[in-house]
Amino acid sequence: MQSIKTKLKVNNYQKTILAKHAGVARHAYNWGLATCIKEYEETKKRPSAITLHKRLVAEVKSINPWYYEVSKCAPQQALRDLERAFKNFLTIPSRGFPVFKKKGRKDSFYLEGSIKIIQGNYIQLPRIGIVKTYEILPSVPVKNVTISKKADSWYISFKYNFEPDSTEKVGETIGVDIGINTLATCSDGSKFANVKAYSQAKKRLVRHQRAVSKKVIGSKNRRKAVKKLAKAYKKVADIRADALHKLTTWLAKNHSTIVIEDLNVSGMLKNHKLASAIADCGFYEFKRQLTYKCEWYGSKLVIADRFYPSSQICSNCGHQQKMPLHLRTYECSECGFQADRDFNAAVNLKNYVYQ
Repeated sequence: MQSIKTKLKVNNYQKTILAKHAGVARHAYNWGLATCIKEYEETKKRPSAITLHKRLVAEVKSINPWYYEVSKCAPQQALRDLERAFKNFLTIPSRGFPVFKKKGRKDSFYLEGSIKIIQGNYIQLPRIGIVKTYEILPSVPVKNVTISKKADSWYISFKYNFEPDSTEKVGETIGVDIGINTLATCSDGSKFANVKAYSQAKKRLVRHQRAVSKKVIGSKNRRKAVKKLAKAYKKVADIRADALHKLTTWLAKNHSTIVIEDLNVSGMLKNHKLASAIADCGFYEFKRQLTYKCEWYGSKLVIADRFYPSSQICSNCGHQQKMPLHLRTYECSECGFQADRDFNAAVNLKNYVYQ
């Protein structure tokens, strides 16, 4: 399966309908959570999603006619999401107890039924009608979609059957060393600059954040300032994601074997002097994207051992020596070989597959 997520081009009428669907889904989720908490306190049992939906139809829909203005799929899926949240809380230690949803925070809902893609960038949705997208959609059958809101914009996402297509490779094996100054240095000499989206926009983000803090809580001006701040943060995320997607797609499409390091990102973030710069690179997202894109384009991903000293080994003679972070040029004390620190590490990663 492959998924796609793209922005919707909606008018004010469609924005109202989408907001109604998200509001009903949020209301159903919060009602279900409150009901589950009350039931457990009284009987030590939690009702299932099916039981909650039957009670919702009998107790809630009858007194709230605005439930009938939206698709029935939105509250149904909200109750299923609540049940999954409880199961995750009981089975996954890192997951906390389900919390109540707030308006304007991660608004989303689910639709299924008569969904059809029309003329490339139009999609027909139940109870909403035909909506235009900013991108051309694949001509595939769609069973269900998820519509979400982020920074005052609406997005649609869905999954469809996808056949991996192996592309013609330009190179065989390539080693990739990722870093802060340069996002990626490859063993063939290619370099990809780090866009540093957050550091470039930091002053602007601080200004928007200060504007939010100065507004009266609950006022319309505060809501406007929050929207501007959310858009600024979204732009940072989009710039970072764009750079990572271009890099990972180029690697997966043009090379048969890609070798990267297994970086301890969570451990690196404990360095408070470099934490902001490391988080701005998106190291974890780089590995995640490369993993599934190698499957798409018929490439092989090799992850070197976490303790493999790629930066300390001489790529010319194999001698190993200490390399502090402030040294940006590798100078071998045995053979006199000199090379850029990151390029030397990338060549060592390429040679890792032959060891």
